[in-house]
Amino acid sequence: MNYTNNLLSSLPTNFNQDDATPLWFNKADNAWQLTATTMVGMQSVPGLVILYGSMVKKKWAVNSAFMALYAFAAVLLCWVLWAHNMSFGTKLTPFVGRPGFAMTPSILNQYEGYFVPKADYVYFQFVFAAITVILLAGSLLGRMNFYAWMLFVPMWLTFSYSVGAFSIWASQGFLEKHIIDYAGGFVIHLSSGVAGFIAAYWVGPRQAHDRQHFPPNNIIHMLGGAGFLWLGWTGFNGGSPFAANEIASLAILNTHVCTATSLLIWVSLDMIVYKKSSVIGAVQGMITGLVCITPGAGIVEPWAAVLIGASSGSIPWYTMMVLHKKSPFFQSVDDTLGVFHTHAVAGVLGGLLSGIFAKPNLLRMMYRSSLYGPGLLYCILDGNLHNGLRQMWYQILGALFIIVWNVGATSLICYSISKIVDLRMKEEDLDIGDDAVHGEEAYALWGDGEKTPATIRRHLRIPSICRWQK
Repeated sequence: MNYTNNLLSSLPTNFNQDDATPLWFNKADNAWQLTATTMVGMQSVPGLVILYGSMVKKKWAVNSAFMALYAFAAVLLCWVLWAHNMSFGTKLTPFVGRPGFAMTPSILNQYEGYFVPKADYVYFQFVFAAITVILLAGSLLGRMNFYAWMLFVPMWLTFSYSVGAFSIWASQGFLEKHIIDYAGGFVIHLSSGVAGFIAAYWVGPRQAHDRQHFPPNNIIHMLGGAGFLWLGWTGFNGGSPFAANEIASLAILNTHVCTATSLLIWVSLDMIVYKKSSVIGAVQGMITGLVCITPGAGIVEPWAAVLIGASSGSIPWYTMMVLHKKSPFFQSVDDTLGVFHTHAVAGVLGGLLSGIFAKPNLLRMMYRSSLYGPGLLYCILDGNLHNGLRQMWYQILGALFIIVWNVGATSLICYSISKIVDLRMKEEDLDIGDDAVHGEEAYALWGDGEKTPATIRRHLRIPSICRWQK
């Protein structure tokens, strides 16, 4: 004890222990965790608010942005009231935890051996949950009844997301010791892509002319939203170790290397096949790169991140730009922003590639008591093919579990809501858009968004004193 006291007394005063800084508390880890979490939050608000509001047709800009903003707020309240404990709390079943209030006096206690308080963990996992629901919304833009969306968000968070998060990430989840999912390739992206596609089936398609002609209303703003998404992923993958350590640094570098590679591959394929470089295509390639590296960002080498980026820029491109247009199955469901391809396909791809490229020493650095892997590639090099194939089987099993659960849970949720309120807007509201749904329009220019009847506007006279005289 004397040695400890002498050591503490020799440190700068900002390292001294006090009531707000217990001995276990690491200021650097805490500062980075709060910064990383806020960066992830900014991916949703304002990132996806801007991206959705500008990537859709003008008449749906307000509705699309508001769906994202509402979901962010609703998820936060549900998260602290019951969903956090369902996702990371005491085991109720092998699939989900016991519902409970997260903001108890223990919120400032050390969390499971990390050098940050539990409050950091609740905050970080909230922004993960929120962005999952908002990503799902990308499949439903341009026709979902907003009142149905208000019911869908808490129900899906409770009965779908919480189950996936607990099963794969919680210490008592039945898949936690087997699945490599560094930051949510399965829990976040595969679930949002599959659930979005299933919900789009239940809600029904946009109007025919909207589905055929749905140009972005502001590509420059769309790029701004995409920028929040890309740079915010620094916190998404960099914050997952819950420490300002080497794994965080590697994860951030891998994230950006993979994303840049994916974007360039997607744009190159657009130029080769369609003879034009598409800005929207570049954004899609960026998103698939971010998604694909997420399940392995901190546990693969940078050269593997380049290969993952090449895969994420080409395989989802093929499913979206070629297979989707030829397949009656994909054509039968109106997935507005192609979330199935950018998140479900890229999420599965990233999860499988993580099972191949996960490096043994990086797994040990990331997971304190690792039972994972190593990756198939390193098992082959070590002459231990059996372990590599076993890990690949677990990765496939994890993907199948998330797919099956989301198909079933999302279908039941949509069916239940349809008994309370229509899932799809009325045709007359679909004709008008934002003004019919919210009484607001994105661009209220002169005569655009006015409530005065058109017959009255036509007879308004400009006073002679204001007229230009020759």
